[in-house]
Amino acid sequence: MTGLPRAAGATFKTEHFSDIRAARQPVGFFEVHAENYMGAGGSAHAELASLRDDYALSIHGVGLSIGSAGPLDREHLARVKALCARHEPDSFSEHLAWSTHDSAYFNDLLPLPYTEETLARVIAHVDEVQTALGRRMLLENPATYVVFAESDIPETVFLEEIARRTGCGLLLDVNNVFVSAVNHQTDARAYLSAFPLERVGEIHLAGHDEAEDANGDKVLIDAHGSPVSDPVWTLYTEVIARTGPVPTLVEWDNDVPSWEVLKREARLAQAVLDAAERKAA
Repeated sequence: MTGLPRAAGATFKTEHFSDIRAARQPVGFFEVHAENYMGAGGSAHAELASLRDDYALSIHGVGLSIGSAGPLDREHLARVKALCARHEPDSFSEHLAWSTHDSAYFNDLLPLPYTEETLARVIAHVDEVQTALGRRMLLENPATYVVFAESDIPETVFLEEIARRTGCGLLLDVNNVFVSAVNHQTDARAYLSAFPLERVGEIHLAGHDEAEDANGDKVLIDAHGSPVSDPVWTLYTEVIARTGPVPTLVEWDNDVPSWEVLKREARLAQAVLDAAERKAA
């Protein structure tokens, strides 16, 4: 469903560039956030072009605000298009979320109600993005901390309908599934059983933080600043047992560790993929 290899990949951070270029790394691809590469030039683009010579590349957007009630920011979309034209990634993905309202920009990926009205708007936005980019995109399931009383479509059905009606693929973030399930006291395995896995073109894994709400109840935060937790590894292994190998990214965006630490996490994901490959052979 994407051009990415069915292997483990890692988030690229510029502080890791020298270590990565010192030798061939045991990863199939690197992923970057689109918004970090919207300048016209400089070392960031030079590093990315250098990596692109030897590794597959995934560009992951965080600012298109696909779920926004208003129109997409066409200037931002044009910048994404220029970035994709420049580096020709093997995959482009975005989030089922919103982060803008009129002229206000929020540094967060905010949830939306799952209604027919919202569904129609998201479908129109996905169509607009794919038409502008001239490529198929992947849409990621969110990590959520609140639910809307007016939501009358299950999230898995909502995502399936978007993919069916636009032709986009899906990005399954297993950590987001676990975080949302804990926060809303639902069943992560039931969610994954209902998820349209045949439409998944990439999987994300990441760490999360644990906090408490005002009532003293546990709340998980999708923080991307720690190793993947054991429950998420278990869910991921179960998913791969059903799907076979799928391109899998280990995300690490905050409190970034050494390359050796991130590489070790990617190797753990690769071990799960290799085991599935051997079982299928």
